[in-house]
Amino acid sequence: MGQKKYFHILVAILLLAACEDKDAFTTSQSDLLSFSVDTVRIDTVFSNIPSSTRSFWVFNHSSAGIRCSSIRLEKGNQSGFRVNVDGTYLSSASGYQSQDVEIRAGDSIRVYVELTAPRQHANGPQKLEENLLFNLESGAVQKLCLSGWAWDAALWRDVVVTEDSLISSATPIVVQGGIVINKGATLTIASGTTLYFANAAGIQVNGTLKTEGTAARPVILRGDRIDRMFDYLPYDRVSGQWRGIRFGADSKGNELKYTDLHGAFDGIVADSSQVDLEKLHVFASTIHNCQGVGVQLNHCKARIENTQISNTLKSCLEVNGGDVAVNGCTLAQFYPFDTNRGAAIKFRAPLQNLLCQNSLITGYADDVLLGEPGEVFNYQFENCIIRTPEITGEESMRFSNVLFEDPKDTVATGKKHFTRFDIENLVYDFQLDAVSPAIGKGNAATSLPTDRNGRIRDDKPDIGAFERE
Repeated sequence: MGQKKYFHILVAILLLAACEDKDAFTTSQSDLLSFSVDTVRIDTVFSNIPSSTRSFWVFNHSSAGIRCSSIRLEKGNQSGFRVNVDGTYLSSASGYQSQDVEIRAGDSIRVYVELTAPRQHANGPQKLEENLLFNLESGAVQKLCLSGWAWDAALWRDVVVTEDSLISSATPIVVQGGIVINKGATLTIASGTTLYFANAAGIQVNGTLKTEGTAARPVILRGDRIDRMFDYLPYDRVSGQWRGIRFGADSKGNELKYTDLHGAFDGIVADSSQVDLEKLHVFASTIHNCQGVGVQLNHCKARIENTQISNTLKSCLEVNGGDVAVNGCTLAQFYPFDTNRGAAIKFRAPLQNLLCQNSLITGYADDVLLGEPGEVFNYQFENCIIRTPEITGEESMRFSNVLFEDPKDTVATGKKHFTRFDIENLVYDFQLDAVSPAIGKGNAATSLPTDRNGRIRDDKPDIGAFERE
Protein backbone atom coordinates (compact mmCIF):
# COMPACT_ATOMS: atom_id res chain seq x y z
CA MET A 1 0.00 0.00 0.00
CA GLY A 2 2.83 2.36 0.86
CA GLN A 3 4.68 1.55 -2.34
CA LYS A 4 1.60 2.37 -4.43
CA LYS A 5 1.17 5.70 -2.65
CA TYR A 6 4.85 6.48 -3.20
CA PHE A 7 4.46 5.68 -6.94
CA HIS A 8 1.49 8.05 -7.28
CA ILE A 9 3.40 10.87 -5.59
CA LEU A 10 6.40 10.30 -7.89
CA VAL A 11 4.21 10.43 -11.01
CA ALA A 12 2.60 13.65 -9.79
CA ILE A 13 6.01 15.23 -9.21
CA LEU A 14 7.21 14.23 -12.71
CA LEU A 15 4.04 15.60 -14.34
CA LEU A 16 4.37 18.84 -12.41
CA ALA A 17 7.99 19.17 -13.48
CA ALA A 18 7.03 18.56 -17.10
CA CYS A 19 4.34 21.23 -16.90
CA GLU A 20 6.79 23.64 -15.31
CA ASP A 21 9.33 22.99 -18.11
CA LYS A 22 6.67 23.54 -20.76
CA ASP A 23 5.53 26.76 -19.15
CA ALA A 24 9.04 28.07 -18.57
CA PHE A 25 10.23 30.96 -20.76
CA THR A 26 13.86 31.37 -21.65
CA THR A 27 15.82 34.57 -21.10
CA SER A 28 18.89 33.28 -22.92
CA GLN A 29 19.87 35.33 -25.96
CA SER A 30 21.04 32.14 -27.65
CA ASP A 31 17.42 30.92 -27.85
CA LEU A 32 16.02 32.50 -31.02
CA LEU A 33 13.01 32.17 -33.28
CA SER A 34 13.11 30.61 -36.74
CA PHE A 35 11.12 31.81 -39.77
CA SER A 36 9.72 29.90 -42.74
CA VAL A 37 11.05 32.68 -45.04
CA ASP A 38 13.84 35.21 -44.77
CA THR A 39 11.91 37.86 -46.72
CA VAL A 40 8.22 38.33 -47.46
CA ARG A 41 8.12 39.42 -51.10
CA ILE A 42 5.01 41.04 -52.54
CA ASP A 43 4.78 41.60 -56.28
CA THR A 44 4.14 44.97 -57.84
CA VAL A 45 0.83 46.55 -56.83
CA PHE A 46 -0.88 49.76 -57.83
CA SER A 47 -0.80 52.48 -55.19
CA ASN A 48 -3.81 52.50 -52.85
CA ILE A 49 -5.01 49.09 -54.12
CA PRO A 50 -4.50 46.17 -51.69
CA SER A 51 -2.27 43.28 -52.66
CA SER A 52 -3.12 39.64 -52.13
CA THR A 53 -2.16 38.30 -48.70
CA ARG A 54 1.14 36.58 -47.98
CA SER A 55 1.89 34.57 -44.85
CA PHE A 56 4.79 32.94 -43.04
CA TRP A 57 5.41 30.82 -39.93
CA VAL A 58 7.39 31.72 -36.83
CA PHE A 59 8.83 28.63 -35.08
CA ASN A 60 10.25 28.08 -31.63
CA HIS A 61 12.61 25.10 -31.83
CA SER A 62 14.15 25.67 -28.40
CA SER A 63 13.42 23.56 -25.29
CA ALA A 64 11.64 26.40 -23.49
CA GLY A 65 9.06 29.01 -24.37
CA ILE A 66 10.04 32.33 -25.96
CA ARG A 67 8.15 35.48 -25.11
CA CYS A 68 8.23 38.47 -27.44
CA SER A 69 7.87 41.68 -25.47
CA SER A 70 6.72 43.18 -28.77
CA ILE A 71 6.39 42.43 -32.47
CA ARG A 72 6.21 45.69 -34.40
CA LEU A 73 6.56 47.38 -37.76
CA GLU A 74 9.75 49.40 -37.71
CA LYS A 75 8.32 52.28 -39.78
CA GLY A 76 4.77 52.14 -38.47
CA ASN A 77 2.34 52.97 -41.27
CA GLN A 78 4.75 54.82 -43.56
CA SER A 79 5.40 51.99 -46.00
CA GLY A 80 1.85 50.66 -46.40
CA PHE A 81 2.52 47.13 -45.12
CA ARG A 82 -0.25 45.68 -42.96
CA VAL A 83 0.44 42.80 -40.61
CA ASN A 84 -1.62 40.37 -38.54
CA VAL A 85 0.30 38.40 -35.91
CA ASP A 86 -1.45 35.22 -34.77
CA GLY A 87 -4.86 36.89 -35.01
CA THR A 88 -3.83 40.35 -33.77
CA TYR A 89 -3.82 43.18 -36.31
CA LEU A 90 -0.99 45.67 -35.89
CA SER A 91 -3.09 48.82 -36.10
CA SER A 92 -2.50 52.49 -35.35
CA ALA A 93 -4.41 52.06 -32.07
CA SER A 94 -1.78 49.59 -30.87
CA GLY A 95 1.15 51.58 -32.20
CA TYR A 96 1.56 49.03 -35.02
CA GLN A 97 2.73 46.38 -32.58
CA SER A 98 1.59 43.36 -30.62
CA GLN A 99 2.89 42.87 -27.08
CA ASP A 100 3.66 39.85 -24.90
CA VAL A 101 3.37 37.27 -27.65
CA GLU A 102 4.19 33.81 -26.29
CA ILE A 103 5.46 30.94 -28.40
CA ARG A 104 5.74 27.70 -26.43
CA ALA A 105 8.57 25.26 -26.87
CA GLY A 106 8.13 23.37 -30.13
CA ASP A 107 5.19 25.57 -31.12
CA SER A 108 4.64 28.17 -33.86
CA ILE A 109 2.51 31.14 -34.86
CA ARG A 110 1.42 32.40 -38.28
CA VAL A 111 1.85 35.95 -39.54
CA TYR A 112 -0.12 37.50 -42.44
CA VAL A 113 1.16 40.40 -44.55
CA GLU A 114 -0.57 42.67 -47.07
CA LEU A 115 0.58 45.80 -48.89
CA THR A 116 -1.59 48.84 -49.60
CA ALA A 117 1.04 51.26 -50.79
CA PRO A 118 0.63 55.04 -50.63
CA ARG A 119 1.19 57.09 -53.79
CA GLN A 120 4.87 57.24 -54.72
CA HIS A 121 4.80 60.42 -56.85
CA ALA A 122 7.33 58.88 -59.21
CA ASN A 123 7.44 57.31 -62.65
CA GLY A 124 7.49 53.53 -62.81
CA PRO A 125 7.37 50.96 -60.00
CA GLN A 126 9.13 51.97 -56.76
CA LYS A 127 10.61 49.53 -54.25
CA LEU A 128 9.23 49.49 -50.71
CA GLU A 129 10.90 47.80 -47.74
CA GLU A 130 9.93 47.42 -44.11
CA ASN A 131 11.22 45.38 -41.17
CA LEU A 132 9.06 43.40 -38.81
CA LEU A 133 10.93 43.49 -35.48
CA PHE A 134 10.69 40.65 -32.96
CA ASN A 135 11.86 42.02 -29.61
CA LEU A 136 12.46 39.00 -27.39
CA GLU A 137 12.15 39.13 -23.61
CA SER A 138 15.81 38.13 -23.44
CA GLY A 139 16.77 41.43 -25.09
CA ALA A 140 17.55 39.84 -28.46
CA VAL A 141 16.05 41.53 -31.52
CA GLN A 142 15.27 39.64 -34.73
CA LYS A 143 14.24 41.22 -38.03
CA LEU A 144 12.26 39.87 -40.95
CA CYS A 145 12.22 41.94 -44.16
CA LEU A 146 9.00 42.86 -45.97
CA SER A 147 9.58 43.84 -49.59
CA GLY A 148 7.33 44.98 -52.43
CA TRP A 149 6.91 47.34 -55.36
CA ALA A 150 4.33 50.10 -55.80
CA TRP A 151 3.29 51.74 -59.05
CA ASP A 152 1.28 54.94 -59.25
CA ALA A 153 -1.70 54.76 -61.60
CA ALA A 154 -4.62 56.96 -62.56
CA LEU A 155 -7.78 55.55 -60.98
CA TRP A 156 -10.98 55.86 -63.02
CA ARG A 157 -14.37 54.83 -61.66
CA ASP A 158 -17.69 54.52 -63.55
CA VAL A 159 -16.59 56.51 -66.61
CA VAL A 160 -19.32 57.66 -69.01
CA VAL A 161 -18.20 59.00 -72.41
CA THR A 162 -20.77 61.49 -73.71
CA GLU A 163 -18.72 63.17 -76.47
CA ASP A 164 -15.81 62.32 -78.74
CA SER A 165 -12.83 61.66 -76.45
CA LEU A 166 -9.21 60.46 -76.63
CA ILE A 167 -7.30 58.38 -74.10
CA SER A 168 -3.55 58.71 -74.47
CA SER A 169 -1.41 57.90 -71.46
CA ALA A 170 1.98 56.44 -70.67
CA THR A 171 0.84 56.12 -67.05
CA PRO A 172 -1.21 53.03 -66.15
CA ILE A 173 -4.97 53.59 -65.93
CA VAL A 174 -6.95 51.40 -63.53
CA VAL A 175 -10.66 51.21 -64.38
CA GLN A 176 -13.15 50.33 -61.66
CA GLY A 177 -16.86 50.00 -62.37
CA GLY A 178 -16.30 50.22 -66.12
CA ILE A 179 -16.49 52.52 -69.14
CA VAL A 180 -19.75 53.28 -70.97
CA ILE A 181 -19.62 54.97 -74.38
CA ASN A 182 -22.93 56.67 -75.08
CA LYS A 183 -24.69 56.57 -78.44
CA GLY A 184 -23.27 59.20 -80.79
CA ALA A 185 -19.94 59.43 -78.94
CA THR A 186 -16.59 57.99 -80.08
CA LEU A 187 -13.85 56.94 -77.68
CA THR A 188 -10.38 56.63 -79.23
CA ILE A 189 -7.56 54.88 -77.36
CA ALA A 190 -4.14 55.93 -78.60
CA SER A 191 -1.18 53.65 -79.25
CA GLY A 192 0.92 52.69 -76.25
CA THR A 193 -1.98 53.02 -73.81
CA THR A 194 -2.73 50.27 -71.28
CA LEU A 195 -6.02 50.02 -69.40
CA TYR A 196 -6.14 47.78 -66.32
CA PHE A 197 -9.70 46.67 -65.51
CA ALA A 198 -10.93 45.60 -62.08
CA ASN A 199 -12.86 42.36 -61.78
CA ALA A 200 -16.35 43.72 -62.48
CA ALA A 201 -15.23 46.33 -65.02
CA GLY A 202 -15.37 46.32 -68.80
CA ILE A 203 -16.34 48.52 -71.75
CA GLN A 204 -19.95 48.90 -72.86
CA VAL A 205 -20.02 50.47 -76.32
CA ASN A 206 -23.30 52.07 -77.35
CA GLY A 207 -21.48 54.55 -79.59
CA THR A 208 -18.12 53.84 -81.23
CA LEU A 209 -14.78 52.54 -79.96
CA LYS A 210 -11.52 52.93 -81.87
CA THR A 211 -8.17 51.61 -80.68
CA GLU A 212 -5.20 52.93 -82.63
CA GLY A 213 -2.35 50.67 -81.60
CA THR A 214 0.69 50.01 -83.76
CA ALA A 215 2.93 46.97 -84.07
CA ALA A 216 5.55 48.70 -81.90
CA ARG A 217 3.11 50.35 -79.46
CA PRO A 218 -0.07 48.27 -79.11
CA VAL A 219 -3.11 49.14 -77.05
CA ILE A 220 -3.35 46.71 -74.12
CA LEU A 221 -6.61 45.85 -72.35
CA ARG A 222 -6.17 43.53 -69.34
CA GLY A 223 -7.03 42.85 -65.71
CA ASP A 224 -5.72 45.02 -62.86
CA ARG A 225 -3.97 42.25 -60.91
CA ILE A 226 -0.23 42.71 -61.51
CA ASP A 227 0.84 40.36 -58.71
CA ARG A 228 0.97 36.57 -58.67
CA MET A 229 -1.50 33.84 -57.81
CA PHE A 230 1.40 31.44 -57.25
CA ASP A 231 5.16 31.92 -57.51
CA TYR A 232 5.13 30.62 -61.09
CA LEU A 233 1.78 32.10 -62.12
CA PRO A 234 1.03 35.83 -62.51
CA TYR A 235 -2.65 36.75 -62.39
CA ASP A 236 -2.14 38.17 -65.88
CA ARG A 237 -2.05 34.58 -67.19
CA VAL A 238 -5.37 33.70 -65.53
CA SER A 239 -8.67 34.04 -67.40
CA GLY A 240 -11.81 35.80 -66.13
CA GLN A 241 -10.03 38.81 -64.60
CA TRP A 242 -12.39 41.44 -66.11
CA ARG A 243 -15.58 41.76 -68.18
CA GLY A 244 -14.29 42.43 -71.71
CA ILE A 245 -15.98 44.59 -74.40
CA ARG A 246 -19.64 44.55 -75.42
CA PHE A 247 -20.89 46.39 -78.50
CA GLY A 248 -24.58 47.27 -78.15
CA ALA A 249 -27.26 47.09 -80.82
CA ASP A 250 -26.81 50.74 -81.91
CA SER A 251 -23.01 50.62 -81.99
CA LYS A 252 -21.31 50.78 -85.39
CA GLY A 253 -18.02 51.72 -87.07
CA ASN A 254 -15.85 50.17 -84.33
CA GLU A 255 -12.17 49.52 -85.12
CA LEU A 256 -9.66 47.61 -83.01
CA LYS A 257 -6.13 47.82 -84.43
CA TYR A 258 -3.00 46.27 -82.94
CA THR A 259 -4.82 45.62 -79.70
CA ASP A 260 -3.95 42.99 -77.10
CA LEU A 261 -7.04 41.98 -75.12
CA HIS A 262 -6.48 39.15 -72.67
CA GLY A 263 -7.58 37.62 -69.37
CA ALA A 264 -11.23 38.66 -69.75
CA PHE A 265 -14.45 36.74 -69.18
CA ASP A 266 -15.96 37.28 -72.64
CA GLY A 267 -13.39 39.00 -74.83
CA ILE A 268 -15.69 40.69 -77.36
CA VAL A 269 -19.47 40.38 -77.76
CA ALA A 270 -21.27 42.21 -80.56
CA ASP A 271 -25.05 42.45 -80.26
CA SER A 272 -27.43 42.04 -83.18
CA SER A 273 -27.66 45.04 -85.54
CA GLN A 274 -28.07 46.05 -89.21
CA VAL A 275 -26.09 43.76 -91.46
CA ASP A 276 -25.63 46.38 -94.20
CA LEU A 277 -23.42 48.57 -91.91
CA GLU A 278 -20.06 47.32 -90.62
CA LYS A 279 -20.25 47.05 -86.88
CA LEU A 280 -16.71 45.89 -86.11
CA HIS A 281 -13.30 45.62 -87.76
CA VAL A 282 -10.61 43.80 -85.76
CA PHE A 283 -7.17 44.10 -87.34
CA ALA A 284 -3.78 42.71 -86.23
CA SER A 285 -4.97 42.05 -82.70
CA THR A 286 -4.92 39.35 -80.03
CA ILE A 287 -7.84 38.06 -77.98
CA HIS A 288 -6.40 35.49 -75.61
CA ASN A 289 -7.27 33.46 -72.52
CA CYS A 290 -10.96 34.21 -71.94
CA GLN A 291 -13.18 32.41 -69.44
CA GLY A 292 -16.13 32.75 -71.80
CA VAL A 293 -16.13 33.32 -75.54
CA GLY A 294 -13.25 34.95 -77.42
CA VAL A 295 -15.27 36.86 -80.04
CA GLN A 296 -19.03 36.45 -80.40
CA LEU A 297 -20.71 38.11 -83.40
CA ASN A 298 -24.50 38.12 -83.25
CA HIS A 299 -26.23 38.86 -86.58
CA CYS A 300 -23.98 41.75 -87.60
CA LYS A 301 -21.43 42.73 -90.24
CA ALA A 302 -17.81 42.32 -89.15
CA ARG A 303 -14.25 41.76 -90.42
CA ILE A 304 -11.50 40.01 -88.48
CA GLU A 305 -8.04 40.17 -90.07
CA ASN A 306 -4.51 39.16 -89.03
CA THR A 307 -5.84 38.36 -85.57
CA GLN A 308 -5.07 35.66 -83.02
CA ILE A 309 -8.04 34.36 -81.01
CA SER A 310 -6.87 31.69 -78.60
CA ASN A 311 -7.48 29.68 -75.43
CA THR A 312 -11.10 30.36 -74.52
CA LEU A 313 -13.48 28.28 -72.42
CA LYS A 314 -16.27 28.68 -74.96
CA SER A 315 -15.62 29.05 -78.68
CA CYS A 316 -12.71 31.18 -79.84
CA LEU A 317 -14.90 32.67 -82.59
CA GLU A 318 -18.68 32.32 -82.55
CA VAL A 319 -20.68 33.62 -85.52
CA ASN A 320 -24.42 33.65 -84.93
CA GLY A 321 -25.73 34.79 -88.29
CA GLY A 322 -24.81 37.98 -90.11
CA ASP A 323 -22.10 38.77 -92.65
CA VAL A 324 -18.58 38.01 -91.44
CA ALA A 325 -15.19 37.94 -93.19
CA VAL A 326 -12.16 36.27 -91.55
CA ASN A 327 -8.74 36.53 -93.21
CA GLY A 328 -5.23 35.66 -92.05
CA CYS A 329 -6.27 34.61 -88.54
CA THR A 330 -5.08 32.02 -86.04
CA LEU A 331 -7.93 30.41 -84.11
CA ALA A 332 -6.23 28.20 -81.51
CA GLN A 333 -8.40 26.38 -78.98
CA PHE A 334 -6.03 25.22 -76.24
CA TYR A 335 -7.86 26.54 -73.15
CA PRO A 336 -5.89 25.11 -70.19
CA PHE A 337 -8.32 25.43 -67.26
CA ASP A 338 -11.19 23.14 -68.38
CA THR A 339 -11.35 20.11 -70.67
CA ASN A 340 -14.96 20.96 -71.59
CA ARG A 341 -13.79 23.74 -73.90
CA GLY A 342 -15.65 25.03 -76.96
CA ALA A 343 -14.77 24.96 -80.66
CA ALA A 344 -12.13 27.04 -82.40
CA ILE A 345 -14.89 28.36 -84.68
CA LYS A 346 -18.61 27.92 -84.28
CA PHE A 347 -21.15 29.26 -86.77
CA ARG A 348 -24.88 28.87 -87.03
CA ALA A 349 -27.83 29.73 -89.25
CA PRO A 350 -29.41 31.97 -90.32
CA LEU A 351 -26.04 32.94 -91.79
CA GLN A 352 -26.03 35.44 -94.63
CA ASN A 353 -22.33 34.96 -95.30
CA LEU A 354 -19.16 33.67 -93.63
CA LEU A 355 -15.95 33.80 -95.68
CA CYS A 356 -12.84 32.44 -93.96
CA GLN A 357 -9.55 32.71 -95.86
CA ASN A 358 -5.87 31.96 -95.16
CA SER A 359 -6.59 31.00 -91.56
CA LEU A 360 -5.18 28.37 -89.21
CA ILE A 361 -7.94 26.72 -87.17
CA THR A 362 -6.73 24.14 -84.66
CA GLY A 363 -6.83 22.99 -81.05
CA TYR A 364 -6.72 20.05 -78.67
CA ALA A 365 -9.89 18.32 -79.86
CA ASP A 366 -10.06 16.06 -82.91
CA ASP A 367 -12.68 18.41 -84.39
CA VAL A 368 -12.64 22.15 -83.62
CA LEU A 369 -15.08 23.19 -86.36
CA LEU A 370 -18.77 23.37 -85.41
CA GLY A 371 -21.51 24.42 -87.82
CA GLU A 372 -25.22 24.45 -87.03
CA PRO A 373 -27.08 24.57 -90.38
CA GLY A 374 -30.44 26.06 -91.18
CA GLU A 375 -32.46 27.39 -94.09
CA VAL A 376 -29.99 30.24 -94.74
CA PHE A 377 -26.48 28.92 -94.24
CA ASN A 378 -23.88 30.42 -96.58
CA TYR A 379 -20.22 29.88 -95.75
CA GLN A 380 -16.90 29.26 -97.50
CA PHE A 381 -13.40 28.27 -96.31
CA GLU A 382 -10.47 28.98 -98.66
CA ASN A 383 -6.76 28.22 -98.25
CA CYS A 384 -7.12 27.25 -94.59
CA ILE A 385 -5.81 24.55 -92.30
CA ILE A 386 -8.65 23.14 -90.21
CA ARG A 387 -8.50 20.47 -87.53
CA THR A 388 -11.64 18.57 -88.52
CA PRO A 389 -12.35 15.29 -90.32
CA GLU A 390 -12.10 15.70 -94.09
CA ILE A 391 -15.31 17.03 -95.62
CA THR A 392 -16.59 14.93 -98.51
CA GLY A 393 -19.62 14.93 -100.77
CA GLU A 394 -21.65 17.99 -101.75
CA GLU A 395 -20.54 19.94 -98.68
CA SER A 396 -16.89 19.73 -99.81
CA MET A 397 -17.64 22.47 -102.38
CA ARG A 398 -17.54 24.94 -99.47
CA PHE A 399 -13.89 24.05 -98.73
CA SER A 400 -11.42 25.23 -101.36
CA ASN A 401 -7.69 24.40 -101.03
CA VAL A 402 -8.21 23.40 -97.41
CA LEU A 403 -5.82 21.09 -95.57
CA PHE A 404 -7.80 18.98 -93.11
CA GLU A 405 -5.64 18.34 -90.08
CA ASP A 406 -5.38 14.70 -89.04
CA PRO A 407 -5.22 14.42 -85.21
CA LYS A 408 -3.32 11.14 -85.61
CA ASP A 409 -0.46 13.05 -87.23
CA THR A 410 1.57 14.17 -84.21
CA VAL A 411 4.44 15.67 -86.21
CA ALA A 412 3.10 19.05 -87.28
CA THR A 413 -0.50 19.45 -86.12
CA GLY A 414 -2.27 20.98 -83.15
CA LYS A 415 0.20 22.61 -80.79
CA LYS A 416 3.10 21.46 -82.98
CA HIS A 417 2.40 24.40 -85.28
CA PHE A 418 3.63 26.92 -82.73
CA THR A 419 6.97 28.12 -81.40
CA ARG A 420 6.23 27.98 -77.67
CA PHE A 421 3.71 25.92 -75.78
CA ASP A 422 4.55 25.92 -72.06
CA ILE A 423 1.44 24.46 -70.42
CA GLU A 424 3.06 24.27 -66.97
CA ASN A 425 3.66 28.02 -66.80
CA LEU A 426 0.80 28.93 -69.19
CA VAL A 427 3.09 30.74 -71.63
CA TYR A 428 2.16 30.49 -75.31
CA ASP A 429 3.57 31.90 -78.53
CA PHE A 430 1.33 31.21 -81.51
CA GLN A 431 3.87 32.24 -84.13
CA LEU A 432 4.68 29.43 -86.55
CA ASP A 433 7.34 26.85 -85.88
CA ALA A 434 9.55 25.75 -88.77
CA VAL A 435 7.73 22.37 -89.05
CA SER A 436 4.25 23.87 -89.54
CA PRO A 437 2.61 23.01 -92.88
CA ALA A 438 0.99 26.47 -92.74
CA ILE A 439 4.23 27.99 -94.04
CA GLY A 440 3.91 29.15 -97.64
CA LYS A 441 0.38 27.76 -98.10
CA GLY A 442 -1.59 31.02 -98.14
CA ASN A 443 -3.09 32.53 -101.28
CA ALA A 444 -1.02 35.53 -102.42
CA ALA A 445 -4.04 36.95 -104.24
CA THR A 446 -6.22 37.11 -101.12
CA SER A 447 -3.67 37.35 -98.26
CA LEU A 448 -3.19 40.66 -96.51
CA PRO A 449 0.07 42.55 -97.23
CA THR A 450 1.30 42.42 -93.59
CA ASP A 451 0.84 40.06 -90.64
CA ARG A 452 -0.13 40.44 -86.97
CA ASN A 453 3.29 41.92 -86.13
CA GLY A 454 3.38 44.29 -89.10
CA ARG A 455 5.82 42.09 -91.05
CA ILE A 456 5.54 42.08 -94.84
CA ARG A 457 4.06 38.89 -96.26
CA ASP A 458 6.04 37.53 -99.22
CA ASP A 459 4.75 36.07 -102.50
CA LYS A 460 4.24 32.75 -100.72
CA PRO A 461 2.39 33.92 -97.62
CA ASP A 462 1.88 31.77 -94.57
CA ILE A 463 -1.52 30.67 -93.30
CA GLY A 464 -2.56 32.25 -90.02
CA ALA A 465 -1.95 35.55 -88.25
CA PHE A 466 1.85 35.31 -88.28
CA GLU A 467 4.31 35.29 -91.15
CA ARG A 468 7.37 33.29 -90.22
CA GLU A 469 10.62 35.24 -90.42
